[in-house]
Amino acid sequence: MSTPEPAVLHPASAPLGAPDVDAIARLANALFSALPNGAVPAPGAALGSAPLFAAEPLLNAIPGTPPLTPSLKPNHNPGSASPIPTIGAARPSAPGFALDPKLAPEAASPRSPIAPLDLTVPLAATPVAPPPASAPVIEPVFARETDLAALPGRLGDLRSFVPPEGAGAGPFGASAAAASAPLYFLADNPLARATPAAPPSPAPRAETFDLAGLASQHRTEVHVLDLSGTRPFDANVFKRDFPILQETVNGRPLVWLDNGATTQKPQCVIDRLAHFYKHENSNIHRAAHTLAARATDVYEAARDKVRAFINAPSVKDVVFVRGATEAINLVAQAWGRRNIGEGDEIVVSHLEHHANIVPWQQLAAEKGARLRVAPVDDHGQILLDEYEKLLGPKTKIVAFTQVSNALGTVTPVAEMTALAHRHGARVLVDGAQGICHLPVDVQALDVDFYAFSGHKMFAPTGIGVLYGKADVLEAMPPWQGGGNMIADVTFEKTIFQGPPDRFEAGTGNIADAVGLGAAIDYLSRIGMANIAAHEHELLLYGTERLLTVPGLKLIGTAREKAGIMSFVLDGCRSEDVGKALDREGIAVRAGHHCAQPILRRFGVETTVRPSLALYNTHDDIDALVDALRRLQSGRGVKRG
Repeated sequence: MSTPEPAVLHPASAPLGAPDVDAIARLANALFSALPNGAVPAPGAALGSAPLFAAEPLLNAIPGTPPLTPSLKPNHNPGSASPIPTIGAARPSAPGFALDPKLAPEAASPRSPIAPLDLTVPLAATPVAPPPASAPVIEPVFARETDLAALPGRLGDLRSFVPPEGAGAGPFGASAAAASAPLYFLADNPLARATPAAPPSPAPRAETFDLAGLASQHRTEVHVLDLSGTRPFDANVFKRDFPILQETVNGRPLVWLDNGATTQKPQCVIDRLAHFYKHENSNIHRAAHTLAARATDVYEAARDKVRAFINAPSVKDVVFVRGATEAINLVAQAWGRRNIGEGDEIVVSHLEHHANIVPWQQLAAEKGARLRVAPVDDHGQILLDEYEKLLGPKTKIVAFTQVSNALGTVTPVAEMTALAHRHGARVLVDGAQGICHLPVDVQALDVDFYAFSGHKMFAPTGIGVLYGKADVLEAMPPWQGGGNMIADVTFEKTIFQGPPDRFEAGTGNIADAVGLGAAIDYLSRIGMANIAAHEHELLLYGTERLLTVPGLKLIGTAREKAGIMSFVLDGCRSEDVGKALDREGIAVRAGHHCAQPILRRFGVETTVRPSLALYNTHDDIDALVDALRRLQSGRGVKRG
């Protein structure tokens, strides 16, 4: 199978679309002429909608139009001797992500407030608490308004494609000064020491918030991103790609803020599943007929999409499993039972989901090994000095989360991995909550294993991935036996296939693996860096808005967070808050989130957990906060 050349992000100045109006018009004419029976895309059809995806081959036929498949690639900042850190990597020497140096952000200006039919790309401008003096001043990127009068009438709803006005020096109209601007994901990145010019004052919203009187432990300290290397987009446009988000619940429009449990599925993923069952359904690898060949091809193509998405060296390093839980259990059983013995030590963190605790407890009990726990501070951040003290010659494996599912804490994966490797230990990272929020490069992080679930990244349930380094997988015995994982079987012995087939016994979840590939296509078209920037801005806004609710206390205020805002309300049970919000059509998770140890570390048994995704908006946050204020006034919540 040939590996496609890696794509790069489009110019930061262009908000998720073609580089100029003429290209949009050519694209639209080609699309409309290809639609059957004069069909017109649904209102708001944009990047990610079914009509555009279906007509994707037409894109390459339009001269001068770049492919709509942006993705990240490992790179180095051409203007610095130091590479750009990956998210969660505290060491500036760790390789990470950069934009192609030719694709630079254009000088930006703030937008005016959004009207319902405004043509602005609404990455909302929100007053936030000023950063500490030591942090770099951040200037968000806002698209400018553009006149669509010259475009065909049916393009009126394609406003998310419109690039900003103005042309600077450099390729694609990017300013020369911005040509080497890197994408930062850490505020303490040494490349970000210089303080840029102060950002312009954002357009005021209807309500502003004074945080001066709030307790310091309640203030957000998130300093995750310089948004200058990313392109804003209209989350409302992408929301239209998700049919279930048009549902009503209890007579109210659905507000889906339970993304930490599962994300909703875009129409392109739903359509891909239907297409598979209509035209490709067969078992794989075992027959010479046409449908078997089709099914095998699309299944293995999905594996290659995963490889590219996480920058794995080979498709042989990508094992399909049911989800992150099965991936962790596979490593505990196949690698752990062979490599961990009496007196050995397994290190986890206090942040872990039960799925990254229980398998190691079971293994330790079976082998007579010891489970050790890295502590966190009062903000929910791993205490790296204490973590390092746990490591030693007896440490065989370190297993920790990339993003806490209960608190949203982003862990310093690269640094923790380097420390573990220094002591000869293997590293497994639970990426279930990271893969949907952050760009991931397993080679830059240098992890031995990386596990994630498809259903948390807009793919179907029941499909997930275990990445493993080639030498580690090759030395591991299979966990389960059966068909597909064998090369030869006699009654005397069995010869197993190499990775990944060795670990995929029986008939796998073929259709949903293909659906995972479609979800990766969708995310790649948007760009994970763009998603991370949007969610970060929304996290800052949501944190400030939640802190205006009387009696609300945030649980987990780490400096680096992603997409999760756990809280408790004075005098209210979390479960009752969740039920009351549901009566208003707002879906959040309320409970212990399968992470009881970390919640108990903060003195609570349960929290209410709104969690974000690319389709969430400021309106979603406002609906949540307004409902919580009403609930706190005593309407609809049982007092404790």
